[in-house]
Amino acid sequence: MSTASVRDRAKQRTGAITVLLTIVGYGAVGGVFLVPEFQALFPTLSRGTVDLLAHAIAAVNTVTVVTLSLGWYWIRNDEVKKHAAAMTTSFALILVFLGMYLPKVAGGGTKEFVLDSAYAWVPLWDWVYPAYLIMLAIHIILSVVSVPVVLYAIVLGLTHTEHELRTETPHRRVGRIAASAWILSLVLGVVTYLLLNHLYDSTFAAAEAAEAAAVLLPLVPGV
Repeated sequence: MSTASVRDRAKQRTGAITVLLTIVGYGAVGGVFLVPEFQALFPTLSRGTVDLLAHAIAAVNTVTVVTLSLGWYWIRNDEVKKHAAAMTTSFALILVFLGMYLPKVAGGGTKEFVLDSAYAWVPLWDWVYPAYLIMLAIHIILSVVSVPVVLYAIVLGLTHTEHELRTETPHRRVGRIAASAWILSLVLGVVTYLLLNHLYDSTFAAAEAAEAAAVLLPLVPGV
């Protein structure tokens, strides 16, 4: 089967492909929180490895914010090839993120925010923790609801020509929504990472002990 034939078939099934990829994504993330058999596929990680992965995830997410912003800038200036490269890179970085996030959660554990700090200059105001929770909640909601929108924009971009994207698909509108939600989610994820891992103290719960809590409040990507 030729590449053109595969692309034509995919072009006719962008909705179905998006649904399938969304289910796979939700299933993988949900599995590391809720399915012991899936969790068992990952090795047990030390606290040091968990911290290292958290730092690496935050770095990947920061770079992704940059590539997404560049992609947005370039398409506004009608630099389509640069835009496509930036968005493809952003999607590849998200796959890298998942490659670190899944084993970190399944074999490592989670951290919980503590309103205390080793630095005298860090404020310990009462509203800091509620503000952290609000940012965390917005991040989680955006992370969940943006998945199908982001995937749909990517699938459209990979299966259609530039002319088709402009004239036959909602790629421009969907892409604007996807990029906005994606960037805000990543920025909030990095901010909460900095609060939890660098500015304030935290407690650590190994993967087994964190499972019950994870049902109610999923882990922040990058934390």
